[in-house]
Amino acid sequence: MTRFTLRQLSYFIAVAECGSIVLASRRASISESAISTAVAQLEQEFDVQLFLRHHAQGLTLTPAGRAMLREAKALVQQAQGMYAAASEFNHQLRGQLVVGCFVTLAPIVLPELAQGFMQAYPATQILPREDHQPGLLEGLRRAEIDIAITYDLQISEDIAFEPLVALPPHALFGDDHPLAGKPVVRLKELAELPMVLLDLPLSREYFMGLFQQERLEPTVAWRSQNHDVVRALVANGYGYALANVRPRADIALDGRRIHRVRLSGDLQPMRLGIATLRQLKPNRLVAAFLQHCQAAISRDAIPGMSPDEAPRARKAAARPRAR
Repeated sequence: MTRFTLRQLSYFIAVAECGSIVLASRRASISESAISTAVAQLEQEFDVQLFLRHHAQGLTLTPAGRAMLREAKALVQQAQGMYAAASEFNHQLRGQLVVGCFVTLAPIVLPELAQGFMQAYPATQILPREDHQPGLLEGLRRAEIDIAITYDLQISEDIAFEPLVALPPHALFGDDHPLAGKPVVRLKELAELPMVLLDLPLSREYFMGLFQQERLEPTVAWRSQNHDVVRALVANGYGYALANVRPRADIALDGRRIHRVRLSGDLQPMRLGIATLRQLKPNRLVAAFLQHCQAAISRDAIPGMSPDEAPRARKAAARPRAR
């Protein structure tokens, strides 16, 4: 008689992949005590130690834990396959969908987008994975991610990418920056000023490439791989930054205000879209989420983002003035 559950296995997998009870509880949206209990019950059931506990350094798998992880993933995948097979006949979408998301987009776009999908399909669950571009693409190739919300950055032939909306670059300034009140700025005005660079793989090449396109070289004074750190440095007067995302809140995490200013010129935007593994035929759950993204993300509205003022500004400039 089996005395363990698929839920316990899912919690064990989450701890193994996160290396932490705390992070696993956040990922599974369940209490830390429930995660700990599930792991302890599995260790008791199979009479093995699954993890080595390191003080202040998280958890690592034991040799037995690594072997159990392989089997646990196989069992959970088989169970999900049974649900998927049943849903083909009863027409009810259910199951877990692992959605990767570019790290700067994840806290802005993913919560609202995932919530809307799960409300439409109550028997489904979205499991988020945040990463930079190389990590997302590798996750798709390894079948660790079902679908990814990301940018068109170095998409290789084995990845199918459907662009949904273009996000033009803009400049970010703190409250006291002399350019904060301008309606538009040029890269030439920024080149000699201190820049706070979002130092992520491919993102940094994109931002540096904008200057190279204008035959300019920026003055990079600060770097960070964390978008919130970049915004905080800008808000505290360390310099300006370039960005494509448009969070609805124009403040940094420390409460200081950030000003977003349009960039002039024909600058290459980043195209936000959906990436999947080309050789893998989407199942009904993936196809439904793709349709949900197509309906939710457009030039007129993006979950979690403020509208783009540029189209309205161009229309206003084109209108004849009253005499």
